[in-house]
Amino acid sequence: MRFQLLGPLSVTDGRDVVMLPPSKPTALLAALLLRPGSIVPTDRLRDIVWGEEHPTTAKTALQSCVLRLRRLFAKYGIEHQAVVAVAGGYRIDADADTLDLLHFRRLVARAAASGNDSELYTLRSALALWQGGLLSNVPSDLLHRDEVPRLAEERLRVLERVCDIELEHGRCREALVDLWEVTRVYPAHERFAAQLVEALYRTGRQTEALAEYRRIKGHLREGLGVDPRAELQRLELAILRGEDLGRAETTRRRAAPSERTAIPGAPSPQDTPGSLATPRSPDSLGSLGSSGSPTSPASPASPGSPAPADREAVATPVAAPIVSPPPPPLPSVPGFTGREAEVSSLVHLLTAERPEGDAERAPFAVLSGAPGIGKTALALHVAHLVGRHFPDGCLLLPLTRPDGSPRPAEEAADELRRALPAGRGTGLSGGRSLLVLDDVVHPDQVRPLLTAYACGAAIVTSRMGLAALVATHGGTVHRLGALDPEQSQALLTAVVGRERIAAEPTAALTLAAACGHHPLALRIAAARLLTRPRLRLADYAGWLRNDPVGRLSLADDPRMSVPQRLDEALQRLPPALADAHLRLAASPHHPLTASGAAGLLGLSDDTAEQVIERLLDTGLLEEGQPGAFWTHDLLRAHARRAAGSSVGHAPALLRPPRHGESPQLDGSRPAALR
Repeated sequence: MRFQLLGPLSVTDGRDVVMLPPSKPTALLAALLLRPGSIVPTDRLRDIVWGEEHPTTAKTALQSCVLRLRRLFAKYGIEHQAVVAVAGGYRIDADADTLDLLHFRRLVARAAASGNDSELYTLRSALALWQGGLLSNVPSDLLHRDEVPRLAEERLRVLERVCDIELEHGRCREALVDLWEVTRVYPAHERFAAQLVEALYRTGRQTEALAEYRRIKGHLREGLGVDPRAELQRLELAILRGEDLGRAETTRRRAAPSERTAIPGAPSPQDTPGSLATPRSPDSLGSLGSSGSPTSPASPASPGSPAPADREAVATPVAAPIVSPPPPPLPSVPGFTGREAEVSSLVHLLTAERPEGDAERAPFAVLSGAPGIGKTALALHVAHLVGRHFPDGCLLLPLTRPDGSPRPAEEAADELRRALPAGRGTGLSGGRSLLVLDDVVHPDQVRPLLTAYACGAAIVTSRMGLAALVATHGGTVHRLGALDPEQSQALLTAVVGRERIAAEPTAALTLAAACGHHPLALRIAAARLLTRPRLRLADYAGWLRNDPVGRLSLADDPRMSVPQRLDEALQRLPPALADAHLRLAASPHHPLTASGAAGLLGLSDDTAEQVIERLLDTGLLEEGQPGAFWTHDLLRAHARRAAGSSVGHAPALLRPPRHGESPQLDGSRPAALR
């Protein structure tokens, strides 16, 4: 006689099957069989049989259930399967011949130890032991909550392996029979979805494969707020590119490397993926430039060459692969100083060993803060320090156009594919890449890139806090503020020179204070001093203090301008929020409080708090003590120059941003990210 646990709990002699009625003895038997040969504590058994509300005579009632089980065993002639009372609980002994769960596990272990020829047959035999709904006749909420999912997971692992074997041997149509069913029962299971997409594509059903990818992507986004894992995204990319993932065959053995046939136009098995050159657009990587020449188009077939149908029988020599060049070098950051704590933390994050099981998420950090505060400089400095840990190179990718509008994720992904061709950076080439995703406006620009390039790492810079990105993808956050006086002096020394700063140390401190210890302002001031070697630091500091914002510009490069950088930051905001910033920053009352902001803006305290939260997120407002907020001196000076707008737009701030909305000119989500 054998107990059947992998379905409704039943007893069979090999011919007839007796399904046990839903009852407390049935729940008790299931609890014992799930732990064969082990002692199940009395308290645990009571919880399983009666739930949280035990009867006052639970001890006696449990003994009664055991007695009823023994009578049941006698009825079916299985007295040898005794329920044994031991100190602290009960135990039932079983083996692979008397319990289908143990027989299933024995077959799985046997399959793992066997060769490929018998593994599939053995695993199919193990799956055949599962009959119907697990413990569907067992009335125990605790077992259905704790034990049924665990058992189901054992089956899913075996089914996943079965489908892998089918796909490895080209039996895609056989795999589809299982995959259609399991993906409908477990719609969020990404591994089964990937197998189904691959099987459909390899059987020539590309449209259905892409539709299935869209289904799992929509399910994950709507239900969990996450994107498909990297494996699925790479699979979609391969389908869109028309890559050869293997063909569905009725019989196919795995060929040795020396037997494999080269696919015309594809790298040979001995080559690392990504070895073929890929054409790049002239504006690839924005201002970084690009290297490498495009591959020449395929030459037409010469006269007398075999027709396409005959080419499989002809040994065609394969040209040596053209190794694609690495990404162009990152811009240097001359004279970088300060930020020691942030540098140390970032270097550790990007170079530490990744925990086992965490390979599907790219380690990344978010650097946020006010315009010009040094986010990109810090990211590039760290990228240079850790570059040797990323064999596929480091890449700077601006995610904002020159006019301040955000680049859509699809456009950024296309540029990455051109810069990191044929699997480079995704782990397919055996290496890793470091992405510096610069000036991000919205989390949706970044999520697909982090998932698709999960084998690498990323540093994300943004004026926004990007809390929604951190909530869904983890990562570390570093909010940058102004430098301290010593760091400001060190920056001036590194750029201007030690002798000149040492000649006027007090004036150098005054100059740094006039710049508000703001990195962009300090670099502009230092550049002006370099071009005017006879200008005394004291004279320059005095001149600058009269109009710190208006005079912190370099005429030959409009990007090196504090007022232009701040104007551009305000243009990215909804008009009402920009107006609120100008009014609060121009106010002589600092630090600010929510109630003070409400009075200045003519809003309720609750709405003023919303305004403050949004300004904090944009980097235009900083938080000191709890409930106290302040604006950087340069931003206050800029606001005083630009003040004068009415508060007519302020009531629009009553509406909080909708889900997925980023702060644009009209407060709506950018069209490119919809």
